[in-house]
Amino acid sequence: MRVLRIDDRSPFQQLVGVGGLGTGIFFALEGNQTLGRNESRLGALLDVRDYCKLHIVIHYIAKLLGGQCFRLFPAGNVGSDEAGRFVLREMSEVGIDTRFVKILPGKPTLFSVCFQYPDGAGGNITTNNSAAAELSENDFPEIDTVLAGGPRTVALSLPEVPLAVRDHFLKRATRAGAFRAASFVSAEIAAAKQSGMFEQVDLVSLNEAEAAELIGSGLSADDPGACMVTCLDYLRCSYPHLQMVISCGKNGAYALNQDTWNYCPVPPVDVASTAGAGDCLLGGVLAAMAAGIPLLGTSRPRQSLAERPLETALEFGVLLASYKVTSPHTIHPAASLSGLIEFAEASGVQFGPSFLSLFTESPTI
Repeated sequence: MRVLRIDDRSPFQQLVGVGGLGTGIFFALEGNQTLGRNESRLGALLDVRDYCKLHIVIHYIAKLLGGQCFRLFPAGNVGSDEAGRFVLREMSEVGIDTRFVKILPGKPTLFSVCFQYPDGAGGNITTNNSAAAELSENDFPEIDTVLAGGPRTVALSLPEVPLAVRDHFLKRATRAGAFRAASFVSAEIAAAKQSGMFEQVDLVSLNEAEAAELIGSGLSADDPGACMVTCLDYLRCSYPHLQMVISCGKNGAYALNQDTWNYCPVPPVDVASTAGAGDCLLGGVLAAMAAGIPLLGTSRPRQSLAERPLETALEFGVLLASYKVTSPHTIHPAASLSGLIEFAEASGVQFGPSFLSLFTESPTI
C-alpha cells in the first residue's frame, strides 16, 4: 500500500481531534414540494453511508499516511448501540487509535436522517440528545499526554460536539504548543469569534457561507480576486497568524494567509455526491502538510488542475475532494493514495517532485 512518507523529518507525527462521531442514512424524496408540517412522504432509502465530520477527516488522513506511521487519536463519545460499534470498528480497521472514544450507555450515537428532493435541494434531521452532545470540558484529561508532543502534534477541533468543549480543547492545545486546525458551521461563527477561538487556531477550513459569516462580506465567484483582497485585509487586521482554506464546491478552493492567496480549480468529474467533500478537502490538506508539503505556493493561479504538476497541500486536498465526489458515500470506500494516484492519472493530473519524493510503498514507523 502506497502512503505519503512520515518519518523523523516530517513536521507532524500525530493528530488528536475532538468532534462528532456517528453515522446516518439518506432518503431520496418523491416530489419537489417542501415537506408539510403534517405530511407523510414516500422516499427511496439510498445505499449511501454517512459519517460525521471527525471520522471523515481522520479516515482520509489514515488512508493517506498509514495508521502505523502517523498516529490518530479521536476524542469523543458514541452510544452503546450498533451505530457506535460500527463507527469504532470502521476507525480501528484503518489504524485509528480509539482509546479516547468513550461508550456512553443510555445515549444514542450521533445520527442523521438526510433527505433530498429530485431537484437536488434537501436537508437533514440530526439527534440533539446523542452521546456526542454529552461531551464535556472535563472529559479526556489523558489527551494531554498526546498534546505533550507539542509542535509536532496537530490538534483538530471540529463541529458536532459542544462549542465550549472545543474552546477548552483548543486552549489545552495552545498551552502545549500544538498546531491547531479547526472548522465551524455558520451558526457557530459569531460565538466562536466572541469567545476568542480564532486567536487559538492556526488553520481554519470553511465553505463560502461560513467564510462570509466570519469576514462579514459575501464571496462572489464572479470576482474572486476582489474577494481574496477583502479576505487578506480581514486577516491582516483581525487574525494575522491565521491560515484559511475556503471550499467553493464546483468553483474550486482557495487558501490564504495575511500575505498571499492561492486558487485551485477542480477537475471535471462525474459527481455522485458532494456530501463530505469539504471535510475530505481538510483531510487531504492536513495529510499533505503533515508530510511536509506547504499549504501555499508562489506560482501563478491555475486555470486547471492539470495545467502543471501539483505542488501544494491545497492542490492535493482539492484532488482528494474531487476523487471523493465520485462516490455517493461521505467516505469513499476505496480511498487510498494508490487510488488517488490512479484518479490523478485518469484526470491528466501530475504530481510535482516534492510529492513524488514522499510516495513510499512500505511505511516507516
